[in-house]
Amino acid sequence: MSKKHKKSKQKDEAKDEQRVTAGKQRLKTKEYEKELRKLHVELVKLQQWVVHEGLKVCVVFEGRDGAGKGGTIKALTERVSPRIFRVVALPAPTDREKTQMYFQRYLPHFPAAGEVVIWDRSWYNRGGVERVMGFCTEEQSKKFLKMTPLVEKAMVDNDIILIKYWLEVDQDEQTRRMEARINDGRKLWKLSPMDLESYKRWYDYSRARDEMIAATDTDFAPWHLARSNDKKRVRLNIITHLLGQIPYKSLPRKKVKLPPRQKPGDYKKTDYPFRYVPEKF
Repeated sequence: MSKKHKKSKQKDEAKDEQRVTAGKQRLKTKEYEKELRKLHVELVKLQQWVVHEGLKVCVVFEGRDGAGKGGTIKALTERVSPRIFRVVALPAPTDREKTQMYFQRYLPHFPAAGEVVIWDRSWYNRGGVERVMGFCTEEQSKKFLKMTPLVEKAMVDNDIILIKYWLEVDQDEQTRRMEARINDGRKLWKLSPMDLESYKRWYDYSRARDEMIAATDTDFAPWHLARSNDKKRVRLNIITHLLGQIPYKSLPRKKVKLPPRQKPGDYKKTDYPFRYVPEKF
């Protein structure tokens, strides 16, 4: 590549970075909660439709550390049934799993009819963290990129609705969030030595991301990138987008009225000394 083309590419990348960071003011909490409530109602309708129609749905969330995957998944699932919307966040593979076919440990978690499986990181670990941190060889990573479209085509051919999201956060916002993990006692559990090592390798991750998406962005399983500098906006944007990816209808609902309670009959209040939780608030 010529110097001229290199400079042009660098300018384009800088413009892309500005587009990710610039723009709208952060959404106010009151407005966010109002919109989220509406979307939660629609997610419940979607849940009922998934069960009614026996749909099988996989939703993949990927992104750098601190991109907002966990918060988005929490917003997505907090008002639906955990028996239907199931979150999968696998630990590091065991010694036995390391000897298996790479995709093997993911297969048991695929959805059955009437289920939505939410992946908090997924098989794409091999295209990202494993590659950047040296947990797999370059050859293994290349094989993964070739194999993945074939596996995902098999998923789609077996009636799995596969939706993939990459949350895109810029350097300054990632720094702010990582520092919060260091200084906020509520977030200490989110910080590991691996996170700090990953933080140093911004451009290694950028290269891995670019190659991973280019190799696995297909017509049958495309990637959807979501700007996540504003946590509230990205949650609303992703939930809205997700609802648009799965055609659903509002099922008819019978009018519900609470039945009368039984009369006490011969029941007498016990004098057993129950151990109540101290009421300090």
